[in-house]
Amino acid sequence: MTQPLRAVPLADGRAGLRHVFVRDLLLECRVGVHKHERLRAQPVRVNLDLSVRETPAKEGAGADKLAHIVDYEIIVERTRKIAARGHVNLIETLAERIAAVCLEDARVRAVRVRVEKLDVFPDAASVGVEIERFADG
Repeated sequence: MTQPLRAVPLADGRAGLRHVFVRDLLLECRVGVHKHERLRAQPVRVNLDLSVRETPAKEGAGADKLAHIVDYEIIVERTRKIAARGHVNLIETLAERIAAVCLEDARVRAVRVRVEKLDVFPDAASVGVEIERFADG
């Protein structure tokens, strides 16, 4: 179980924050420093936790609209595009790029990105990195 972001809570009704997440997104990526990692894609799992400033929406016409929220479909599509761009040496680089696109939306106050390589060691489920990044201001 992941722990809450330290500097910014994931969700806090008093602070007007909600938790938007993506769990176990499976991608094929060319990532790694070894020759065999450069030649073929490998399975990678991505988990995202975003602390999002809520947009006040009044009840009635127009309240139940996609424009009032951070759309996880857009986050997933941007993550897929990053993974498809081509080879990167480090999963840390991949995680930083994903965090950066999440923070492009000004409503996102903080993001935690976990990237795991799934087929590195036969006796380990995964290896990876987890980072937290925060919006400026």
